[in-house]
Amino acid sequence: MSLFVLSQILVGIAICTDIASFQFKERVHIVSCLLISCIMIAIHFWCLGHWTAACLALLAAIRFIACLFSTSRKLLWVFLMIAIVVSAFTYEGLLTILGFTGTIFGTFAAFSKDDKILRQFMFVGTSIWIVHNVIAGSPGAVLLEIIFLSSNVIGYFRYYIKPRKQVLNS
Repeated sequence: MSLFVLSQILVGIAICTDIASFQFKERVHIVSCLLISCIMIAIHFWCLGHWTAACLALLAAIRFIACLFSTSRKLLWVFLMIAIVVSAFTYEGLLTILGFTGTIFGTFAAFSKDDKILRQFMFVGTSIWIVHNVIAGSPGAVLLEIIFLSSNVIGYFRYYIKPRKQVLNS
């Protein structure tokens, strides 16, 4: 089996956890699913030789472990600083810039105490990762991020837009 095929299988596993993630209301359940997904995505990018994305995904997994226990702003800034260092040492041009930018939004999302704000930051970060994955040449990762974004939109609608419409119609 080629590394490319293996990478796409790993993304398939990550897709399953991403679909589940935003269908939960509780932050801890959302973050736990994202942790599993990030590990699969890190290995996926390693298989493809995209070192910045692999390292940033692994950093995201570690970040999700940390944010299960704390939403400290100090910790948020520690992870942003580590992301800068990782991006500098693995610089690959545009892919690094896109990955780092997506990571910034993902980091703010991860340390958001409010799941509504978490979802809003993830809208932006996910959109940036879609562009990254198109350029990186991973159709599975593009699909993953599109599904992730769609799941987030559905969850956002279920928890924040639909209840408001029901109140207004009452």
